[in-house]
Amino acid sequence: MKTPYRGYQIALIAFLSTGLSIGMSQYAFGQFATPLQNEFGWSKTPLNGALSLAFVSGITGPILGKAADKYGIKYVLLISLLIISLGFLLRPTISSLWQWYLYSALVYAGFPGATQITSGKIVPLWFPKTRGRVMGAVTSGNNFGGFTMPALAASVISFSNWQSAYLIFGLIMLMLAIAAYFIMSESTDLIEKESIRTNRNLEDLDLVKKQSKWGFDLIEALKSFRFWAINISIMIGVLTYQGILTQLTQYLEDEGMTESISTACLMMIAVMGVIGKLSFGRASEKYTARKTLILSLFFQTIGVMVLCIGNNLIILWIGCFIYGLGFGAFGALIALVLVEQFGLKNLGTMMGINAFLTAIPMAIGPLIAGITHDQTGSYRNAFFGFSILFIFSIILVWVSKFGKAPKSLDI
Repeated sequence: MKTPYRGYQIALIAFLSTGLSIGMSQYAFGQFATPLQNEFGWSKTPLNGALSLAFVSGITGPILGKAADKYGIKYVLLISLLIISLGFLLRPTISSLWQWYLYSALVYAGFPGATQITSGKIVPLWFPKTRGRVMGAVTSGNNFGGFTMPALAASVISFSNWQSAYLIFGLIMLMLAIAAYFIMSESTDLIEKESIRTNRNLEDLDLVKKQSKWGFDLIEALKSFRFWAINISIMIGVLTYQGILTQLTQYLEDEGMTESISTACLMMIAVMGVIGKLSFGRASEKYTARKTLILSLFFQTIGVMVLCIGNNLIILWIGCFIYGLGFGAFGALIALVLVEQFGLKNLGTMMGINAFLTAIPMAIGPLIAGITHDQTGSYRNAFFGFSILFIFSIILVWVSKFGKAPKSLDI
């Protein structure tokens, strides 16, 4: 029996790497809050301070991205997953707050290599004609992690303790690192052999070889209007993660929803996230990732504005529905836009710089939302401000087309 195309195995590794990293560290974060507070007596402020260590990803992103271009994604992914695994495996030894921050920093240090850089590097190589829909499927790992990891953590904590839950998280990431080392590859020779073996269209291979020679070098990128317009737009867009999504449950409850209904809204957003990734990813193949990104930001803008003016449960549900569709698509489109606009030649470097820039709003987004809530008693003003910034982001993506494209890349 002929084994499936190797690209599917590689896509599965990227799916799990992205989904488990985000699911364990962000989605499952709340499951550990009460046990840690009970054991160490920490308040929510120092406990949640670990989330602001997302800026560490901005420091390691350029390093891991450059290493991916120079040494290959296999080794970057292996190192990234081992670092994340170590961060989880060490957490059961915590006895003071500085250790909590140090081990959290380790997890965030491996984030860029385990998520966007990996998917951005391997999906266009192994699936050049269908990269939009495959990227959508791979990045839907975020939603998979959001569904499964909090449930796993809650189950282990209830039957054992929080230390055991973190130990299991660390072991899972360790096993994934080992699997990634033996499966991951970006060799065009292997892609050619696999294409012949599985009777795939060899024209796709020619496209891969051409794409691998396209792209900005670092100096060219830093001098490019297109580069800065796209990256600043994505910088603004990631406020959706730490500035809106992490505060949304509290906002909905402040607006009159019960805890169970607000949780149901978040579940709907997660489902819409998968639909958004798959549908917008497919659309990016036909209409370009740049235009599809504009549509994603537009849906988020409208959704957030509806949430801000919502004065009853039906309107809030509609806002969550619209927001969830654009929100889900955004995660897949980041890598697709970077590939499309800057080429594959130095993609790791481009994504590393993007990780550095986006770490800034990821770190300050929760602070802005929290301060606004403390001063006004609601997240409404913060959300409205973020929606205005999304409009500015849309404008930047639109005008980026007037910037110079990479050599040999005409979009």
